[in-house]
Amino acid sequence: MNSHNEIDHRLLELLAKSYPTIADASTEIINLEAILNLPKGTEHFMADIHGEYEAFLHILKNASGNIKRKVRELFSETLSEEEIRELCTLIYYPDEKLEILKSQLEGQDTKEKSGETLAAFYITTLPRLILVLQSVSSKYTRSKVRKALPREFSYIIEELLHESPSDHDKTAYLHSIIQSIVETGRSDAFIIALAGVIQRLAVDQLHILGDIFDRGPGAHIIMERLCQHPSFDIQWGNHDALWMGAAAGNDCCIANVLRLSLRYGNLQTLEDGYGINLVPLATFAMETYADDPCDLFGPRLDKDDTTHNEKTRRLIAQMHKAISIIQFKLESQMILRRPEWHMEDRLVLQHIDKQRGLFIRDGEEYEMIDTFLPTLDPEHPFLLTDEENELVKQLHHSFRVSDKLQKHIQCLFTHGCMYAICNGNLLFHASVPLNADGSLKEVDINGKRYSGRELMHQIGMVMREAFNADTPQDEKQFAKDYFWYLWCGQDSPLFDKDRMATFERYFLRDKKTHEERKGYYYLLRDQPEVCDHILDAFGVQGHHRHIINGHVPVRVAGGESPIKAEGKLMVIDGGLSKAYHNTTGIAGYTLVYHSRGFELIQHEPFTSAADAIRQGSDIISSKQIVELRGHRLRVRDTDKGRELQQQISELKELLYAYQHGNLKELVRK
Repeated sequence: MNSHNEIDHRLLELLAKSYPTIADASTEIINLEAILNLPKGTEHFMADIHGEYEAFLHILKNASGNIKRKVRELFSETLSEEEIRELCTLIYYPDEKLEILKSQLEGQDTKEKSGETLAAFYITTLPRLILVLQSVSSKYTRSKVRKALPREFSYIIEELLHESPSDHDKTAYLHSIIQSIVETGRSDAFIIALAGVIQRLAVDQLHILGDIFDRGPGAHIIMERLCQHPSFDIQWGNHDALWMGAAAGNDCCIANVLRLSLRYGNLQTLEDGYGINLVPLATFAMETYADDPCDLFGPRLDKDDTTHNEKTRRLIAQMHKAISIIQFKLESQMILRRPEWHMEDRLVLQHIDKQRGLFIRDGEEYEMIDTFLPTLDPEHPFLLTDEENELVKQLHHSFRVSDKLQKHIQCLFTHGCMYAICNGNLLFHASVPLNADGSLKEVDINGKRYSGRELMHQIGMVMREAFNADTPQDEKQFAKDYFWYLWCGQDSPLFDKDRMATFERYFLRDKKTHEERKGYYYLLRDQPEVCDHILDAFGVQGHHRHIINGHVPVRVAGGESPIKAEGKLMVIDGGLSKAYHNTTGIAGYTLVYHSRGFELIQHEPFTSAADAIRQGSDIISSKQIVELRGHRLRVRDTDKGRELQQQISELKELLYAYQHGNLKELVRK
């Protein structure tokens, strides 16, 4: 036993307030030792959700197929495949499924018969749901399960969970509880409560590796769900940073957010989700581009899209072009204001020859696809017109006063950072800037240079400064500006390319001008020694350590593997966004890290929640074993386990202090 002096006496006094007696300290040591021997909780990793809320929410509900697997294990010999599917759908969508069931029973011959059938359904279904809950909660302490239970049914669920019907009396007791739930009309509420707990306990920790926003129609719905999630973290992606910058009032970020939303015909998040007023932009665009077909700016929509008629598509195209020109002007002003970012090559508007329809740079002439630019003054190409300037002010105000947007950004800060280290895994969205030899690249931030872990940490601090009330004004302005650099700056870990060629892709016919050269991280990440160097630099330890990131869609259809560098790197952007389905050939990944090791779940496209509810359809998923351990991982093998072992050590010192008179127990009256 270590001597009491090895632990600060003040710490022991603080511990004594929580554990004032030998009995209290001993009980807690026993409790923590027991927790250390539980199986490791299941972690789920997802990346690049891009607003695809229906698919994302369904994956959360079915725990990447884990719930159906447990249901099959429990009932494969007693239920048909259709009954298993119906039970799973009830767990995923209890409110909707119960409503459908009741509407179907209304077609019964009599009200009495309908009631009898519904009661029989409840009597049969409730014990099945209890068995599923017992299965998903088996690796947790009673205390943790209790905290996940809804207060209204906490006592009843605990009774049903932890009582084993080993004799006739106990069977009658449990049956009477279920019978009482049915007779008191609480069956629906009880089923909904059970389904919610099953969903929550099926995944112990959810890791989102960036890019909740962009493309899909429901980033706001995803954020609202995550803000209520019991245990998640996020490593910010480039699109998240762009929206964070827009919420901070960076006009370049606001213009980019609007341009991308219009490009994909996604106005739901802006208007319905965050109440952004697009009327001023629509009015300006219709007036300015009334005589312009804006063919090149039509929204990228699904082939079977029926929600946008021709008039709406034309308006979106006009708005898309209008905000794009405004964006290029605002970015030019930012580049001139921040010369230390060395982005002068992005001052593109000055190279346009409107009369000849050419883009001329470095003596080279390139044909322009579109030369109708009524707001561009060749003498002052970077200046906004009076109308554009007024529009920017209105849009700025709309983003800044959106309460829901500000709430969701605060949630990103509360649960997020640029990187995380969890159980031997280094998590980040895109890259770590590297030099050509694989060494960590030093990056300048406001006059100081950082690399690797320090770089990621400092970027996170700068991002927070944009929202902190006590940040000095000049530092706050830099922080606001820096969000745009994170979006498209060469040394940004969220971008890491030589340039963002948006203007060239929109306006120049020569595709050679569209090229964006990736940074060295993407060129070298397949090399195990490079990954080891990064892991060492971030202080990630252990024999089974990994880098996990997203950002770049894995071209599965082309034979690319998400497992790289001999298993040291896992890239889990499988294209959950519909915009990437053709690129990847699949519809997303979930990486699952459970007590046996890693499994990669590959998802096929999701039809809709409506189909899942009506037809019992599910996301078809296939499993790839990435890495299995020779022994089952326990809590003691995790970061949390190391924390608990430290707590046990401290409690033992407290116990020693009590037993040897160095501290007195608090005598309870």
